Amino acid sequence: MLTKIRTASLWGMDAQIVTVETDLQPGLPAINMVGLADTTIKEAKERIRAAIINSGYGFPKWRITVNLSPAGNPKEGSHFDLPIAIGILSLGCKAGEDLRQTAYIGELSLDGKVKYIKGALPLAMGLYRKGIRRLVLPEGNLREVSLIKDMSLYPVKTLRESFDFFQNPEQTASRSFDVQKQCRASAAEDFLDVAGQETVKRAILTAAAGNHGILLVGSPGSGKTMMAKRIPGILPDMSYEEQLETTRIYSAAGLLDEEHPYIEERPFRAPHHSVSRAALIGGGRRPRPGELSLAHNGILFLDELGEFDVSAIEMLRQPMEEEQVMINRSWGTARFPCRVMVVAAANPCKCGYFGDETHICTCSEKQLRAYQARFSGPILDRIDLHVRVFPADYQHLESKKEQGLSSADMREQVRAAAAIQQKRYEHTGIRFNSRLSSQQARDFCYMTEAAGQLLKDACEKMGLTMRTCYKMMKVSRTIADLAGAEHIDTGHMAEALQYRGMDSFYRRVPRGN
Repeated sequence: MLTKIRTASLWGMDAQIVTVETDLQPGLPAINMVGLADTTIKEAKERIRAAIINSGYGFPKWRITVNLSPAGNPKEGSHFDLPIAIGILSLGCKAGEDLRQTAYIGELSLDGKVKYIKGALPLAMGLYRKGIRRLVLPEGNLREVSLIKDMSLYPVKTLRESFDFFQNPEQTASRSFDVQKQCRASAAEDFLDVAGQETVKRAILTAAAGNHGILLVGSPGSGKTMMAKRIPGILPDMSYEEQLETTRIYSAAGLLDEEHPYIEERPFRAPHHSVSRAALIGGGRRPRPGELSLAHNGILFLDELGEFDVSAIEMLRQPMEEEQVMINRSWGTARFPCRVMVVAAANPCKCGYFGDETHICTCSEKQLRAYQARFSGPILDRIDLHVRVFPADYQHLESKKEQGLSSADMREQVRAAAAIQQKRYEHTGIRFNSRLSSQQARDFCYMTEAAGQLLKDACEKMGLTMRTCYKMMKVSRTIADLAGAEHIDTGHMAEALQYRGMDSFYRRVPRGN
């Protein structure tokens, strides 16, 4: 007697269909698992035996062989419990459904209840892309998987409900959860609380409107971290596709639960500077997403950039350019998306006062060189805006808050600019100016003759790379969008170029003969 039940296995963010083949033959009572199953799956036979008996079914007293096909690929996860149990119960029974169109995922408790599992959304998305249109899953994962449209979901609470569906699927109606966007609550931290710094707030507004990376360099206490933490409050709302992508990553990382089943606000990840390379980029024996991927469609905030491990920061080069992390293992390559807005904050030197007009820098020339060497050219070249932050004067503290930009004002401007970009790139799969390729930048960032000449002169005099020149075109396009202008003019380009003034800042280190 042989049965075949569909499920899936997760490798990184990609899921492949796994067929659970269950065979019953005369012999000593035993369950043998084959097909490169990990310890979690091999231990499942004890859970499955207890769950079947406690659900009121008899357990076969023959030799049971369970093969996870394709046998050459490794599998892991407790979600194999349910399909294996259904496979055992269905031995000798006639299925009431087309098993090729239905898959099962779920962990079993000893009393036969079907428990919440991690990674349900990427598993379901992988099954959907492979042609599976019906999924039996734990009740606790319904809200999470309901993000997928056009897939029939059958949530179950117990093993008995699962087997009843197997026998009589037409008597069970599919269910889904209506995922509705919640109104954003007013931000507790407002840019109105930031005294002065209107120039820096303008740069942050530009970065948020076009999803550009930004580096804030300034003395201790100048407000770099304070302003960075307020950026999420002015970002545009996530689209359905962005919610689906981001939730899929958090599901694979096991960071969702029944109370918070999906991500509806843009992530803000702020790893400590002691973070390891694997925790920042992703990795492990079985690859898992790192902080870079967990910030997908949101912000990766690198506070105290100069204190991070240099090798960890250098590993950001390729992912920042390609918007994905690729982790190679002997079993295959795991890919994690990482389309992020990088926000970094750093002191100009070890003591923090290099270039400060009100404090004396106590760093020696050797210390300055050592500290500033931690900021490599390739990394700085990949961050669009570089802004110097100076401490606010006391008179700014006494001024009325209403005189500065608030988060509400900035959010409205960002949303208006984002709407312009969304309409412009409607059929390109791009949402923000920062995601344009070099060819797309030439097509969409139309400059007046004077603006083009200004960019050419700046590239020659400032020694900007071609990557930086294209970034300036995209930043100036965002500035023009904020102004509601159709074309990029000299004023837009001049403002974009001033945000690269820090390129020459570190060249001010005194050099001996």
